Amino acid sequence: MENVAVFDSPGKGRGLKATKEMWAGDVIFSEPSVAAVVFDSLADRVCHSCFRRQEKLHRCGQCKFAHYCDRTCQRAGWAEHKEECSAIKSFGKTPNESIRLVARVMLRLDKEGSVMSDMQLTTLDELEDHVDDMAEDELKELKVDIHNFLDYWPRKSKQHTVDDISHLFGVVNCNGFTVSDQRGLQAVGVGLFPNLCLVNHDCWPNCTVILNHGNQSAVNTMFHSQPRIELRSLGKIEEGEELTVSYVDFLNLSEDRQRLLKTQYFFDCTCEHCKDRIKDDLKIAGREVEGPPEEQVKEATDYCYQLLEKIDKARLNGDYHEVVKMCRDGITKTETVLADTHIYLLRLWSTLSEVQAYLQFFDDAADYARKMVDGYIKLYHPNNAALGMATMRAGVTHWQAGLIDVGHGMICKAYAILMITHGPTHPITKDLEAMRMQTEMEFRMFKQNEYVYHSMREAALKNRPMTMMNEPRSVEEGIKNLFHRRK
Repeated sequence: MENVAVFDSPGKGRGLKATKEMWAGDVIFSEPSVAAVVFDSLADRVCHSCFRRQEKLHRCGQCKFAHYCDRTCQRAGWAEHKEECSAIKSFGKTPNESIRLVARVMLRLDKEGSVMSDMQLTTLDELEDHVDDMAEDELKELKVDIHNFLDYWPRKSKQHTVDDISHLFGVVNCNGFTVSDQRGLQAVGVGLFPNLCLVNHDCWPNCTVILNHGNQSAVNTMFHSQPRIELRSLGKIEEGEELTVSYVDFLNLSEDRQRLLKTQYFFDCTCEHCKDRIKDDLKIAGREVEGPPEEQVKEATDYCYQLLEKIDKARLNGDYHEVVKMCRDGITKTETVLADTHIYLLRLWSTLSEVQAYLQFFDDAADYARKMVDGYIKLYHPNNAALGMATMRAGVTHWQAGLIDVGHGMICKAYAILMITHGPTHPITKDLEAMRMQTEMEFRMFKQNEYVYHSMREAALKNRPMTMMNEPRSVEEGIKNLFHRRK
């Protein structure tokens, strides 16, 4: 932790600042979790040790709840799962993810004390729990969780006061970090990282956070490296400058971001982008060419908002042809009215592109993916991870559509962004590097002779047809916010 120091950030409380100059892509610090658990809804589809999604997992023979890639992962996770395993059997059922995470944190505190590492900059006692700021319905849920926790907590273990338990629930509720799968594409769990909790929010941050799953392939568990978060610089950071990350997606209006931050994290955002409402005009703008009346833009905006709610429900039900129909209707009615940076039109393009790629209509998917990326470029920070992921998806879609020249260019752009946000060793960056090399080879062939390239491509597809894309995820399942807070 020699790159950072704790300081009093004006108006924010404690924060972290850089103790030396940083450049884009630098790892400022990495930190393993105090504890982490898989979401209840994914308990049988994600390894409880390494958090990788797998088709077939081995179930714990004792509690019948925990699942692992193999015996190696099960042995690696036994130290954390041992007490949990017997507690689940005694309790007679599996408690929710918040209770399981608090129990794992409490067990570790009992064994190792409040300072678990010489790299730890703060104790859990020093972190804010915001219990006093909770709404009445949240306090009711908290009381139910505490009651269930007391029933679940092993009788032979050290007993704790209700205040101590309540504090930990509050800390987990406000500071639990979203843990992703091995590709970084879906939230699969939640963990607690004390040092990360000291990094304050800014809607236009100078850092980003990713989960590095480490190496879990060794046969002997002693050679496994623990999953950890990495705080990475998005650009040049001066010595003494405060380190910030964004807790919420920037692709929201300032008013909506402020409301989300107040509701979920109990503070008022006063960053420059919120105070000056930077880029809000682009996010709800009408087309500049014809200059449609303000009333027409508002009407189209309201229509898209209501339509997107229906689209999300249809997507949750797996009715993808209905999703396509509704997206097309929405785009036809609003594309001539709304600007290409309007956030609701961007969501329509993004959804339609993703679903059409899943249904293997790649030409259509590529067209809307390109429009989506063009809009994102005007709104996001140039090194934003969401922009990198969207550009990668668009590049792959163009590649699948046979548009190798555009596809290769987009994949190269995505690779440049993800090298900064994820680093060269992250699985998704390695996958992207392989794609970049493949598309570069195909692009050279394309430039030499387009006819030969397309002929060879058609022959290859006949022998090995395109496989089905991953099923589109619902908005709720995607990684939208940095920290996880139970709704």
